[in-house]
Amino acid sequence: MNALAYSGADRRRSTGRGADARPLGIYLNDHLAGATAGTDRAARLARTARGSALGRAIGPVAAEIAEDRAALLDIMRDLGVPVRRYKVCAGWAAEKLGRLKPNGHLVRPSPLGTVLDLEALRLGIEGKTACWQVLSRLGTTDERLDPARLATLLERARRQQETIEEWRVRQAERALAATGD
Repeated sequence: MNALAYSGADRRRSTGRGADARPLGIYLNDHLAGATAGTDRAARLARTARGSALGRAIGPVAAEIAEDRAALLDIMRDLGVPVRRYKVCAGWAAEKLGRLKPNGHLVRPSPLGTVLDLEALRLGIEGKTACWQVLSRLGTTDERLDPARLATLLERARRQQETIEEWRVRQAERALAATGD
């Protein structure tokens, strides 16, 4: 069985030594807001780069980022952490507002926009990696957290970081060398 598809909630129960529910709920909902923004940003970048080498590299990462958001929701459910819709909406709105930045071009996309999108994704994946690491540590005392699933999520996030970083550097070199500024 796929380690991501099974959270282990039905076979493992809390030992009562898990983290206090309120701070954990805030923490996970904050990460859910970020995951919402990251999922939208990655999907948009994959759409705009479709048909290019960047698109072929980013498309699978964007799909995984959406799967990771779903995994976070599953983990929150397993832990009994309610989703705070206002935080999800804030993450969605923040991603949309982030598109309004001036990019140096009036009617066409700027090559710098792709660089900034990749940098935003890089930061988001770093945050997600940190979340998976924290949950892995909490899993040593909270049996509702499946160590195998978290290890799989953590490894996938690290691979995503490598892909995004490779393309961020390539795009930055192209965009910034072309400007001559």
